[in-house]
Amino acid sequence: MKNLNSYFFGAFFLLSLYACKPNVAIPTDTFIANPQALDKILDKYIDEGYYPFVYARLEDLDGNVLYEHGKANQQLLPNTEINGDSYVRIWSMSKIITISTVLDLIEDGLLKMEDPVIKYIPEFANLKVAVNEEGQQLGALEWDKREGACPYQLVSLDSVMTVLHLINHQAGFYYATTGMPCLDSLVASKNLPKAKNTDEFLQKIAELPLVGQPGVNDFYGTNTTVLGMVAERATGKSLKQLVEERVTTPLKIKGIQYGLPNPAILPLAFSGKDSILRQAHKGELDIFGPDVPDYDLSHELYLGGEGMVGTADGYADFVRMLVKRGTLNGHLFLEKASVEDIAAPHSQLDNPYGYNGYNLWISGDSMRIKGQGDAGLWIGGGYESTHFWGDPKRNFVGVIVSQANFVQASGYEMNDKFRGALYEQIFEQEQNESE
Repeated sequence: MKNLNSYFFGAFFLLSLYACKPNVAIPTDTFIANPQALDKILDKYIDEGYYPFVYARLEDLDGNVLYEHGKANQQLLPNTEINGDSYVRIWSMSKIITISTVLDLIEDGLLKMEDPVIKYIPEFANLKVAVNEEGQQLGALEWDKREGACPYQLVSLDSVMTVLHLINHQAGFYYATTGMPCLDSLVASKNLPKAKNTDEFLQKIAELPLVGQPGVNDFYGTNTTVLGMVAERATGKSLKQLVEERVTTPLKIKGIQYGLPNPAILPLAFSGKDSILRQAHKGELDIFGPDVPDYDLSHELYLGGEGMVGTADGYADFVRMLVKRGTLNGHLFLEKASVEDIAAPHSQLDNPYGYNGYNLWISGDSMRIKGQGDAGLWIGGGYESTHFWGDPKRNFVGVIVSQANFVQASGYEMNDKFRGALYEQIFEQEQNESE
């Protein structure tokens, strides 16, 4: 650790959760010339029933609010307003926090990238890899070939799984959403979020086959959660403790944590699976199968890839730290070289839309060409429509939060349209300044 200077039934209570703060004045020197145009984009997705609520926030690197706007679907959430202090489930936006914490441990010599995972998790001594009848690793199959992946066969590991493999999603772990029914049902049968602690979680996941030999292919899954448990075993501390001691407390970040603080209440889960936005049924958020994390402060299971809650304000602070190359509020959390490594090319290097750093997407030229933003943005998001990006060229960050799955608006449409309209204003101002 380093230091520089030294709705229904829930609608009635969501009102208190989302009590709105006073409007923040937009600085006159900002690049946002027409905030109302951005408001209209967000409002459209609420008015047309795609999301139960949305809140967007832009901050400069000093934490000044450049823009914020929130709106709730009044049919689903009557008399509800939202703000930057409202807690939501951030899901995979937990991953970059866990990875950053592990990089801090590496800087302090408590872990190494090349460390074998089995050094800390002996439960993985008998891991196997699932292959199809032709001997292909299941994780290497194209999506349209996955339905026929079963039955599979098991083969032994021919390489050593390392900490770096976990960081890069190259260790072979996965979610219950692979598109291969035999694997998805097997993950669901373990009900991983209900494990009472790290030890039980690792015992359960050790019984699952990997989808690939470590280091061969990248496959998105529970790799980062296992990474967090490596950090726990290496330090003798819970991931909750590590995040508090190394990230949120020294950086003075409020609004990112494990377990929901009292008296905050999380929004209900919503789904657009039936083409009409409604409260999600049990099991529809099927990333783990039947259950999801419970966010209970007394549950001593800390999922480094999926388990945190956060606010838009708090998460913007974390992204500011990244764009500031490891420093926030007078505290040096990560060395500049470590942050640069997070944003360096590590996987999906042949992707025409950009590349993946350490679970941080770096946009390519296509984003500007398509009118969705700019090249070189640091981007991430979560399972229930949470989204963030940092702009290291212009030194500001953006966070957009909602809570919905199976959104009928395709892909990341709202985020792309919002970002596209924002950067259209930015480019116009930059062009005017250059003339």
